[in-house]
Formats: sequence, C-alpha cells, structure tokens
Amino acid sequence: MSKKFREQIDQGYTFEGDSIPLGGAMLNGECQTNCFIKLPLMTLNRHGLISGATGTGKSKTLQIIAEQLSKNGVPVLLMDVKGDLSGIAKASPGHPKIDERHKQIGMDFTPHGSPVEFLSISEEPGVRLRATATEFGPILLAKILGLNDLQRGVLAVVFKYCDDNQIPLVDLDDLKDVLQYLSDEGKEEVEDEYGRISTASVGAIIRRLVELEQQGSEQFFGEPSFNVKDLLRKTEAGEGMINILRVTDIQAKPKLFSTFMLQMLAEIYDKMPEEGDLPKPKFVMFIDEAHLLFEEASDVLLDQIKATIKLIRSKGIGIFFVTQNPTDIPEEVLSQLGLKVQHALRAFTAKDRKAIRMVAQNYPLTEYYDIEQEITDLGIGEALVTVLNEDGRPTPLARTLLRAPESRMDILSEQEISEIISRSALIPQYQEAIDKKSAEEILQSKISTAQSDEKQQELQTANQKAKEETDGAGFSWLDTFKDAMDSTAGRQVSRTIAREVTRGLMGILGGKK
Repeated sequence: MSKKFREQIDQGYTFEGDSIPLGGAMLNGECQTNCFIKLPLMTLNRHGLISGATGTGKSKTLQIIAEQLSKNGVPVLLMDVKGDLSGIAKASPGHPKIDERHKQIGMDFTPHGSPVEFLSISEEPGVRLRATATEFGPILLAKILGLNDLQRGVLAVVFKYCDDNQIPLVDLDDLKDVLQYLSDEGKEEVEDEYGRISTASVGAIIRRLVELEQQGSEQFFGEPSFNVKDLLRKTEAGEGMINILRVTDIQAKPKLFSTFMLQMLAEIYDKMPEEGDLPKPKFVMFIDEAHLLFEEASDVLLDQIKATIKLIRSKGIGIFFVTQNPTDIPEEVLSQLGLKVQHALRAFTAKDRKAIRMVAQNYPLTEYYDIEQEITDLGIGEALVTVLNEDGRPTPLARTLLRAPESRMDILSEQEISEIISRSALIPQYQEAIDKKSAEEILQSKISTAQSDEKQQELQTANQKAKEETDGAGFSWLDTFKDAMDSTAGRQVSRTIAREVTRGLMGILGGKK
C-alpha cells in the first residue's frame, strides 16, 4: 500500500515547470521521506485557500508559500492582521526541531530572509496607501456604501458634475461638500443641467459616508494615490518584494477593510494587462482573516468580489484567502480556488461536526484517508493538500508534513521594523499627504463669486433706479419753470425783468459818455 501511495503522489506532484516544495506526504500518521508535495507555479494564479482552527499553523503556511514565491521572483502582498508576519524579513535562527522535521521530509533547510516593504492604511508605520474618491468612481463607491438605485443615480450625477466642472474629489469631505452644495446653493444649477436631485437621497448618502468615516477611512482617502505597480517591484537579485500591509487594528473596522480590499482589487485589475497562461504568476495576494472581507458585505458587494476573483486570474494574478473555516468563504468564491491547504478543525459541537462534514466534501475522494477523521486529527504544521496540476486537474489529496519557514517565525522588534522602513525607497514618495485645492475651496469660491455677482447686480440696479429718480426730478423742475413762463403771469414777469435789464444797460452806457 505504501509503494502504491508513493507512486500516486510522485506521479500526481511531478510537474514540467517550476514548483514550490511544500512538504512531505504522510500515510498512517507517518511522513514518507522524499515523497514531496509541491505547488506548480504555473497554476498559482488559480487562487487558493488556507484554512484551519487557531493555532494549527495557517500563518506559517502562508509564510512558507510567500517566501518561496519571492525566491522565484514573484512579488507578494500580505495582509498582516494579527501582526505576526514581519519575521519573514529575517533569516530563521534555526532549531533542532526544524532539523528533525526536515530530516523526516528529506529536505535541506537553508535559513533565508526575504526583501520586505511595510505598508499601512492606519496608524501603523509604513508606506502610506491612499486613494482618491475619484479613483473609486460612483459604481464601486455605491456598492461599498450599499446604495439603492435612486441613491446610485444621485452619486453618478455628483461625479459627472465634478468631471464637467474640474472639481477634484480627493477625500470623503470633498464628496460631502459637493452633495451639500448641489442640494442647496447649487440646486438650480444642477437641475438645469442634470435634472432634479432628491434631498432625501443626498441625506442618505451623507449618512453612509459618515459611517465609513467613523471606521477610519479619512486616513485612506487622499493624495498622493498609491500606484499599485509599485507592488510589483523586484530586487536587483531578482527576488520578488514581499509587501506587508500592517492592519492589526482593522478587525474592529470590517467596513474599512472591505473598502480597501475592493479598491485594491479593482485597481490591480484595471492597471494590469491581460497575460494569458504564464509559467508563474505575476503577482500573488494573501488575504488573512478573509471573513472580514465577506461578513458585512452586501449582495451587490459580494457579486463584485465574485466577478473580480473570476476575471483577475487572466492578468496573471493569484489571490489566497486565509481563514479559520472554509465556510467563511461564499460558495461561488470557494469554487474558484484551485489550491486548498486544510489545517485541523475542531469539533466541539454538533454544528462543528456538520461543518467538518461539509468541508470534507470539497476535497477529491481518496482510498487512503477518511477525510472527516483526518481533518480533526491533523497536528500542528500538518495539512491536507490538493492543487491543480498544469493540465488544470486536481492532484491527489495528501496529508502533508509541512516544511518550516526559512525566515524567522516570530515578529520583528520595533527597532528592526524602523530600520527596514528607514531604507524604503517608497516612503519619500508617499508619506506626506498633498493638500491640493479641495472641492470645498472651489465650491466656496464659486459661491463667493455668485454672491459678489449678485451684490454687484443689486448695486447696479440701485444706482440705475437712483439715477432715474434724480433725472426725473430735474426734468420736472424745468417743465414747471417752462410752464410758469408760458403762463400770463409768467409773461408779465418776463416783461418786467426785461425792462429792468434794459434800464440798467442804458444807465451804464450813459455813464460812460
């Protein structure tokens, strides 16, 4: 039986292209030396799942795959939710238990640290990741906010108005300012050009934006925007950069986490060209604590995630979900994951046993294992593994004794992290926020100009009215004088004045003689 098992494993895990050695196959609880379980690089863009109960070794499996991808020139993005992945930057100090494990597998152990860049969307130190509201666009932002059809229409009008009037939407304050302007001072302007905007819908959108802000989104929205192509960097030696996004304070902010992840996936999909079948992935992303991405997502948001997962692999990009239970992942997404690494699950209740039974049905049938039983018997650093071979077929299911990470399995000190950050080539480019002219300033200027024009018009109207009143009064006095002169009494007065003037003139002339 052992010979047949080894032949099946050797045949199932032999690939033409490059592969990552993950560990050694086990049978009857014993590791079969030199019977290796490998991951073909060519099919790692078919996505993957790493699952298991707390403390069973999920993070170490993630660490193994990530560091081996880096060694093969594949850049990686890790979501470090628990803060335990920073050690990947330093070589393992080694340990007798590591040597013992690798001897059982039949594999040499060489300590190695990977090139690391620390990223942040919160207060954690690292390269600051930002994106503008404009880059999100009305469609994705409406899905994140969970807007209805009418509210989505209003948001679309807001973005169109800003595009037409060169008003930048950098952060959520800009968006709120435009919404308030178009429902107040700019109401007539927008209705003339784009149609009526519902005040109730404006209020609902602003409330959703405030909810998003309360989870810390003001640190994420802004400029300079992060260029996702900076995630694809390699060292001069050809190793892929491991980008560690430190989000240890994100578990209490699932809305912010899902917002960031969707924007990142959308940006990567939009910026990366179609690649077809590559000998190895162009980029791989690991989403730890993946349930945070799904647990508060609306149906519309889930549809967006599912569509992205299906399409993004054609860009040569692989996505790995890391979570405690496969049932945390929606069925439509789970069906797209070609690689599965299942660590132990614990059955404490009838509900747990039912969940394990469902999980077992996701794996290929095998004559060597009782899958339900194996899932609960797995030790720390052991897992059930199946992948897609280069023809796209599932490999035989194998209980696997996983190799040890070549990097440190504990976290770096704050000083070590600071030293890595101080050498970052991206920090100078992204660390300082850019305070460009905001929508609020542009709209305030627009309001001030309109008010100034209105006052100027009022002043001109008042001046014109005063002039007309003054001119009217003058003509009335002349008319009265003329009428008086034309009257009989007026003619007598005129003759008297003429006579007196004549006498005066004659007197002056007589005096001169």
